[in-house]
This record gives sequence, C-alpha cells and structure tokens, in this order.
Amino acid sequence: VLLAAAVCTKAGKAIVSRQFVEMTRTRIEGLLAAFPKLMNTGKQHTFVETESVRYVYQPMEKLYMVLITTKNSNILEDLETLRLFSRVIPEYCRALEENEISEHCFDLIFAFDEIVALGYRENVNLAQIRTFTEMDSHEEKVFRAVRETQEREAKAEMRRKAKELQQARRDAERQGKKAPGFGGFGSSAVSGGTTAAMITETIIETEKPKVSPAPARPSGPSKALKLGAKGKEVDNFVDKLKSEGENIMTSVGKRSTEAAKVLAPPVNMESVHMKIEEKISLTCGRDGGLQNMELHGMIMLHISEEKFARIRLHVENEDKRGVQLQTHPNVDKKLFTTESQIGLKNPEKSFPINSDVGVLKWRLQTTEESFIPLTINCWPSESGNSCDVNIEYELQEESLELNDVVITIPLPSGVGAPVIGEIDGEYRHDSRRNLLEWCLPVIDAKNKSGSLEFSIAGQPNDFFPVQVSFISKKNYCNIQVTKVTQVDGNSPVRFSSETTFLVDKYEIL
Repeated sequence: VLLAAAVCTKAGKAIVSRQFVEMTRTRIEGLLAAFPKLMNTGKQHTFVETESVRYVYQPMEKLYMVLITTKNSNILEDLETLRLFSRVIPEYCRALEENEISEHCFDLIFAFDEIVALGYRENVNLAQIRTFTEMDSHEEKVFRAVRETQEREAKAEMRRKAKELQQARRDAERQGKKAPGFGGFGSSAVSGGTTAAMITETIIETEKPKVSPAPARPSGPSKALKLGAKGKEVDNFVDKLKSEGENIMTSVGKRSTEAAKVLAPPVNMESVHMKIEEKISLTCGRDGGLQNMELHGMIMLHISEEKFARIRLHVENEDKRGVQLQTHPNVDKKLFTTESQIGLKNPEKSFPINSDVGVLKWRLQTTEESFIPLTINCWPSESGNSCDVNIEYELQEESLELNDVVITIPLPSGVGAPVIGEIDGEYRHDSRRNLLEWCLPVIDAKNKSGSLEFSIAGQPNDFFPVQVSFISKKNYCNIQVTKVTQVDGNSPVRFSSETTFLVDKYEIL
C-alpha cells in the first residue's frame, strides 16, 4: 500500500505531500525529515527501509520525489508508480524548483489523486491524467450556449416591450392624456410612467443611425438614469456583432466615442448585409489518404430597414465539386432552382428585420484527396536517442488565401525544448502543454509551400496527431451573392457582405 507521495528538498522539508491513508501532519513531516539522514551516498539503489516503512525516491535536480510505502509493498510496482509521478511534475512546472512546485501545488495534488486511489495505483497513463485534470465538460458548453440564447431572447423581448411603452406614451401625449403608469418601475403610477419613458427614450435613441444630443428629460433619481444607460446594450450594432460591446457601454456621456471605438463593424455594413460562413472538418492519415472531409456553409441575411425587407438575392454558384444545397423552408425552392434567386414563397411577405436569418446552406462530404485545401506531410525518423522531424505544407486550392495559420505538433513530455533546424515562418514552444506551434501569417498562391525541421528525443508516434487552424476571407465552395433586387420593380439594392472560412477540426492522425 502506498502511504504518501511527496516532493521534498534535500534537507527533508516537505513542499507538496499527498497522503493516501489517515496520517497526521506531524507524522508525515517526521518521516520526510528522517528520510535524508537514512540515505547512504555510496549505494546506487533508490529505496531506503526503516522498521515500519519503505522510502522509494528519485532525485530531481535539487529536490526528491519520494513515495512512502509499507514494507510488504511490491517494490517493482512502486518504482513504476514513482516513474509516473516524476513524469507528471514537468507537466505542470516549468522548472524543478521549490517556488515553482509551491505555485502549482494544487495542480500536482489533483494529478497525484488520478494516479493513486486509497493507496493503490490506478491503471492510467500520462495522457489520461492530462485529460482528467483538464475537466473539459461538453455539458458545461451546452449549458453556456443555452444560457447565451436565453439572454439574447430576453434582450429581444426587452426591446419589443420598450417599443410598446414608447408607443403607449406617444399615443397618450397625442390624445392629451396623462402617460400611463407601468408597474415595477416606480412607487406610483406617475413616477412609474416617467421612469419607463426615460428607459424607452434611451433604447429608441440607440436605434437611430445618427447620434443626436440627448433631449431634456424630467428630473428624477440617478438610479433611473443608470437604468437608461444600461439599455444601450440593446443597440442594433450589438446585435450585428453579437455581444462584443455589451460590457463597455456603462455611461451616457461616453456613448458616442465608445460606440465608435468598440462597435465599429468589421466591414461597411449596409441596410442589407450578408454573412457567408464555412466550416471545415477534416481527418487525414499520416501516410496519406483522406479519411473524411466535411464542409458546412451558410448564408445569413441581416436587414436593418423595413423598406428593404421584400428583396431577392441573386446567387452565383461556380462550385464543381458536387456540393449539396438546401434552402430555408420559407424560401421559394423552384425560384432558386430555375433562376438561382433566393426569395420568399409568398412574395407579399417580408424577411424579418434586425435579426440574422439563414437563407441557404450547403454541405460537402468527400474522401477525394484532391479536395484537401492544405496538405500536411509530417515525417519523423529515429536517429539514435532522438527523432528528426520534417514537416511540410502545400496549398492545393490556390484560389484560397489562408491567414493566421497555426500547425500544432505534439511533443514528448519531460525531454526539453526541440532543436529547430530550418523553418519557414515562426514557431512557439509551449512547454506546459508539450506543443510546438508553427505559425504562418499567410499561405496563398505566392507562398503555397514551406517546411520545418527539428529534432527532439522521442518516438515517431509522439508527434501525432498534427492539428491545423486558420481563417480565410475567401470561401472554399465558390458560392457568392452577386446582386440584390427589390421584389417590386426589380430595382437593385445596395448590400454588403463578409465571407469567413474557418476550421472546426483539421487533424493528421
């Protein structure tokens, strides 16, 4: 049975100690303090026995990794466990020094608990320990996504209610009546109506394209003004940019300058704006061969003015790879098939205002190697105690321009930094996660291939899976909106569009 696992100094001072059976602090400190005095420098074995316990240890520069076990424990298993403990420490600590160990003590204790439970070793390896301690939860991601959706819906409802309040106030003023009071905003009907009016004025103001000076408001408590300022979070630009600027809009006075800085759209957005987004998921074998490639694309339409709500989009599809297209159920499928136009089934109806609507999506699934946009060839070869790794990329789809490309190569743990030979671009070594990141700002037809050479201790299997990430402003399937026209009169409408091609998963296994 393993009693405790500890990292201590050469003087026997405990830095981190994890007990797997009931032991007092005095007992464990006494055992560790006695440990250096029991060692014989002349002998080469790495265990020491007393009348009650056995110490199995491994020196780590100025420190010791020590396991305290019972005397009838299997020493071969204990040595194997000790080796795993020693490999875990460099995973969390950059240097094997006392202050670094103390800084990451809780990370180490969590990892120790994955190796040993109730004194007995668990059947785990280093990769599993890393996965368990990361605690990446799919359920948590789903919960956060649901919560964000609920927040967006609440904001949309708030905006709708604000418009109703504003309309009711205007109707009352027009008829010469007193503005109605709305419960929940004040102590009486009059104060409630006043505060509600202030809130709605602020929200409606933010929806105007031009920033006008704030109108004179009835005097009231400062708390009501703060509520009004918070309403600016529902600005149309915030909807367009999702929630990029929510936390910045805190004061009324700074609204115009802050909005100009934070909420500046990435492109010159017209009243009719389209987002064309594609995501690729690709898995290749290390010896060549495309295992699976799946690409999903969508056109999202955003209309901010009601006069442009009845329109048709003219789509140009130059794809020759056999992409499967699918229109929204409310879109006239026959019109799209015959004339490549996206319009509603009922021409009298309008597209929704101030919301992103998916009107067309497409999908491509293939195992055809010639369809791979960027090929990666990783070639590790053993050379004595180390491994020489050659890795190269080549852009097969020359019409693309890939930006911020990062090719991530896993490295064996506890063997130090790689020695870089030749490299096109730059690299980053993440010693904490044991990764080498090869960074290339742009890959296009002028810079379609490049290579990296490095050497490090390890086996060929240690350098897989290689992962790739990039972003592109040109889409893979050549599907674009070329023209937008009104349903009545067929007159052209000015529009803007932004195209994004992203990586969902890109792995060489």
